[in-house]
Amino acid sequence: MKAILLAAGVGKRLWALTQHRPKCLIEIGTRTLLDRYLEALAGVGIKQAAVVVGYKHEMIRSAAGSGLHGVELRYLESDQYRHGSITSLWRARTELDDDAVIMDADVLFHPLILRRLVESPWPTALLLDETVTQQGEECMVVVQGGRVVALTKQMPARYDVAGEGVGFLKVRRADIAPLVQSVEAHIGRGALDMEYEDALKEFFAHVCVGFERIGGLPWIEIDFPEDVARAERDILPRLP
Repeated sequence: MKAILLAAGVGKRLWALTQHRPKCLIEIGTRTLLDRYLEALAGVGIKQAAVVVGYKHEMIRSAAGSGLHGVELRYLESDQYRHGSITSLWRARTELDDDAVIMDADVLFHPLILRRLVESPWPTALLLDETVTQQGEECMVVVQGGRVVALTKQMPARYDVAGEGVGFLKVRRADIAPLVQSVEAHIGRGALDMEYEDALKEFFAHVCVGFERIGGLPWIEIDFPEDVARAERDILPRLP
């Protein structure tokens, strides 16, 4: 299994910090998000990662080099990083040649969250925090009939279970082709400003995607300045 880290974006909503560095190099405590990711990957036995870079990519290369914590890194440079994250996932398609964990690179999380995904009996799965109800821009994992049917900010009228998505997707090798095809359909019609989650509707229709609940474990997506403050105040003290 390998990891795909999506770290190309500008992070405009966090511009006070990201004007000086990519989002994955923001320090929470004394360590960058990227450093924490690589340590967590090593902790679950993942030794290879491809990092999609774009904005200030030279800083990421300088910080991580050829790898950290025993995780070997490859860099995939995207020249479309000012568009939506769909372009980053599309750039990574050549690295999707084995079981993989696709990860947004802007989350501070307890390592048990990644372990729960990697060790899930579901070969293809998402994480959902069932303690979170949608209040605004949360991207929600929607479950119906025992499988994920959507990863969306637009909640359907009917569903069985829902919770905020952490931003990590485990996909087995056999399910990679429909994943890439789902993304390709939107790339082909020029929808470059989409977030990749919005491009997965067809994927969920064709693949039985499972889910793991992680409610109660500490994590936070870093999108706004207040997220950094909350991460340091509420999440960091609960991490090992």
